[in-house]
Amino acid sequence: KELQWRLKKSADLDDVKRTVKKHGAALQREMQRKADFRGHMEYVKGEGLKFVAPTGKTKGSIGLEIEGGGFVASVGPTTEYSEYLEYGTRFMESQPFIGPALEAQKDKFIAELKELMR
Repeated sequence: KELQWRLKKSADLDDVKRTVKKHGAALQREMQRKADFRGHMEYVKGEGLKFVAPTGKTKGSIGLEIEGGGFVASVGPTTEYSEYLEYGTRFMESQPFIGPALEAQKDKFIAELKELMR
């Protein structure tokens, strides 16, 4: 609530919306850049473990949606197995791309919002 009050008091709300969109797009690019998978081993009944090459489907599914009247940026993959890539399974090592992208972008976003509050 304090952040909203300060932003309303000292910043043009259109500036805030532009900042959200700018950093949402930057997060999307960073997530796509980090979604460079190396493939994994998968158990196939009757054949044992087989290597599965990456297809690029998850990287291509990473989208950006601006919501909440322009104050919310939602970024992420839509493949049903992206969570397995991020965290791994008992058969596959994790290949994180969501968390590292968010960590790389969040401080820049916060710094720019603080600058708007001045």
